[in-house]
Amino acid sequence: MDWFSNLFFGTSVAHSVFVLALVIAIGIFLGTRLKVKGITIGITWILFCAIAASHFGMTLHPLVESFAKDFGLILFVYSIGLQVGPGFFSSFGQGGIRLNILAASIVLLSCITAYVIHVISGVDIATMTGVLFGAVTNTPGLGAAQQTFFDVTGMENPDIASGYAMAYPLGVVGIIFSLLLLRWIFRIKPEQEEERLQSERGEEQKIEHIDITLTNPQVDGIRVRDLKLLTHVNVIVTRLIDGSGSEQMPDADTLLHVGDKVRFVGDLKNEKTLLLLGPKTEVVWEEKEKNIHLVSRHIIVTKPKINGKRIADLKVREAFNITISRVRRAGIELLATPDLRLQMGDRLTVVGEAEAVEKIAKAFGNSSKKLDAPNLASLFFGIVLGVALGSLPIMLPGLGQPFKLGLAGGTLIVAILMGAFGTKWHLVTYTTTSANLMIREIGIALFLAAVGFGAGKTFIPTLVGGGYVWIGYGVIITLLPLLIIGFISRKWLKLDYFTLMGLIAGSTTDPPALAYATGQSANNDRSAVAYSTVYPVTMFLRVLTGQLMILLFL
Repeated sequence: MDWFSNLFFGTSVAHSVFVLALVIAIGIFLGTRLKVKGITIGITWILFCAIAASHFGMTLHPLVESFAKDFGLILFVYSIGLQVGPGFFSSFGQGGIRLNILAASIVLLSCITAYVIHVISGVDIATMTGVLFGAVTNTPGLGAAQQTFFDVTGMENPDIASGYAMAYPLGVVGIIFSLLLLRWIFRIKPEQEEERLQSERGEEQKIEHIDITLTNPQVDGIRVRDLKLLTHVNVIVTRLIDGSGSEQMPDADTLLHVGDKVRFVGDLKNEKTLLLLGPKTEVVWEEKEKNIHLVSRHIIVTKPKINGKRIADLKVREAFNITISRVRRAGIELLATPDLRLQMGDRLTVVGEAEAVEKIAKAFGNSSKKLDAPNLASLFFGIVLGVALGSLPIMLPGLGQPFKLGLAGGTLIVAILMGAFGTKWHLVTYTTTSANLMIREIGIALFLAAVGFGAGKTFIPTLVGGGYVWIGYGVIITLLPLLIIGFISRKWLKLDYFTLMGLIAGSTTDPPALAYATGQSANNDRSAVAYSTVYPVTMFLRVLTGQLMILLFL
């Protein structure tokens, strides 16, 4: 019996590993099985399982607890940074600026609301910061706040985690409730909203490619490269049928003539400008391809020597007589401009003769198996840089002591920069979606378990002793900013309901809210697009504000 008792209530490292694995396994099981009308708090069950285990006497070795919390946070934040990095800066374009301003307003309002409640109620700012991040369901912000509190005071504060745990469940529910409340306030019927968007899409549809017969005398005799100067539209020409009916793949120096049939590929938001060149034309390119042996194929960049190279530097047109029309990266489709730098894992759409396409596929790798192997060197190199940056003292005006980005902030910034610009230094930062998810889930599981064990001893006494009011504070922090910005977005900015739902879900980085939003319509992806547009900036701001709340008001 001593063996059994030591297994659950011992103090060794082996015991710590056992109870960590136990609460994580139980928490994940509950997260997948316990749902209320399809809503679940998911992996956050690990936190509550660890709190319960600690309350009933299970403990972790202090060094194991500290390591699991810090290293878990690093893995979680770093994997998020790598995921959002490629699209972080591009999220400010194509209407993303307005959405990101609205999301930043929600972040700011939630912080203001938490501070006002702190002033009125007298709850200390550290605890209120925990309530804040539970209310907005953001775990990296919690980690940043805890790390900053420790850096400033040299002590742990279990009330931060307790406030988070009390506010989190109703935070998940409250975010979805705000979507329903806005729908009721504006009398929105998703079916009618869908029909309205479809009718508008008929006029403003984003076209991926368009075929035009050139009739404008201004284009007669000009080169393909000069079309952008004439139209001011960023597109590329991938195919051409000249006046004699011969099909070819044009390059930048190909001369255009009246009567040519041309395919333009790109983000053709301004289709009317291109139609000044000539009328839209129906061309059955598939039949032409059979006659001249042209094929269109997707290939994957898997050779490290291609990583970081500009498309123009590869000279694929001269070497292989093929055209790269599009690049798909991290779920985002990019136009294959000459200055675009390729990354490992990029999925290219190439057009050319079958034999040439086979050659470029071999030159670029096109071996999905090579992507399965994790690139641990760049992973740990990024963590080294992230921890170093997070530990760097930074003097800011108005602060009595140096400011540090902390483990969460430093690691997140480095991961975003590596994901966005790593190719310029030929760093291979690619990880498969499954590998990234595995790293992230292991990290957050370790972090939540360690935080739960740290907060467990004081959680129940705090709850019974008046901490239950934190739940109400969390509800206010959840709903007030979302309803204010949601009302402004719908009333005056005229956002459609699906984009509004994605904005709210993304500004709280809340996957259950996104799942609810996408389930409201099977015919458009506006919620997912809005979510992915604001998610990177929101995540960065949540981590930053988690530190500032402690530094400025402690």
